[in-house]
Amino acid sequence: MADRPDGTVSWRSLWTHTAVAVGGRPQARWLCETASGRDGDEFLAELESPASVRAVAHLDRMLARLAGGEPLQYVLGRWGFRRLDLMIDRRVLIPRPETEEVAGVAIDVARARPRPLLCADLGTGSGAIGLSLAAELPLERVTVWLTDVSGDALDVARANLAGIGRGAVNVRLGAGSWYDALPDELRGRLDVIVSNPPYVRFDDPSLEEVVRTWEPSIALLAGPDGGDALRTIIAGAPDWLAPGGSLVLEIGADQGPAVTAMLSAAGLVDVEIRRDAADRDRIALARRP
Repeated sequence: MADRPDGTVSWRSLWTHTAVAVGGRPQARWLCETASGRDGDEFLAELESPASVRAVAHLDRMLARLAGGEPLQYVLGRWGFRRLDLMIDRRVLIPRPETEEVAGVAIDVARARPRPLLCADLGTGSGAIGLSLAAELPLERVTVWLTDVSGDALDVARANLAGIGRGAVNVRLGAGSWYDALPDELRGRLDVIVSNPPYVRFDDPSLEEVVRTWEPSIALLAGPDGGDALRTIIAGAPDWLAPGGSLVLEIGADQGPAVTAMLSAAGLVDVEIRRDAADRDRIALARRP
């Protein structure tokens, strides 16, 4: 695909041909930027420059992965989440807009608490929620714990930690299942517990095949009713939250009534189910008295 007298191809031409292949110019630009190693204005400044053989080969490999059904986010190896540019791959879930809303609620709740401030993101995956807290909350007297039972997921979160700047000094990592990953001295002291746990039932027919095929099942599936992880987190919250501390959870669109009952049964108060931008139940919020 040469478009120059010397047999090379420009990035402008590659962008145009890639857009045809993937069905959209924005997606094509992301792929070309990744292949070129340049973003934003730097990429635009190189549109008339010839692409190197190595860059074209990289782009071809990404297009082949897309043709094989792999999600664009994994092919790119990165994805935006609030203010962060996260490294992601098949070890973790793809960050989604509704989870950005969950993070926003957790940040607002945390800001309303006095400092020193202790937060925990249970089942952090790529670190999206917890690292957003660390990046957006004040730097002084704030500690954010990121935990996961998956060592692979923690490796991804650790890699993303380097990208949040000064807030990284406030982050701690813990390996283990839910509260088992936290040091016992945090019991009864956490101001905010937030989690996007697995909440899909094993046989859920609404789960897209591309999600079931490519994303880690340990971060998606949670028993015959999708509630196994939610029950564990909610049951432990009263012991781990500080008085007046809050629990913020991402939930399935059909789980609002069941989660409301769980939160109330656990003795939590000010129980609330908030809807996401698509007008579906998505965020459960409750407080220890």
